[in-house]
Amino acid sequence: MNFEKIKYLGFSIGIFGVLFKLMSWQFASELLIVGLSILGIYFLIKVFK
Repeated sequence: MNFEKIKYLGFSIGIFGVLFKLMSWQFASELLIVGLSILGIYFLIKVFK
């Protein structure tokens, strides 16, 4: 199974979270949490595969 799309989704959400944080917009913390959680799950799956 190819999990590359999950990795890129996590990266893109994380980058948007950083952008929102720099611009002091709403939901920046939530975007960072979601994006980095997706990346964490991806790398956790990759380690145990």
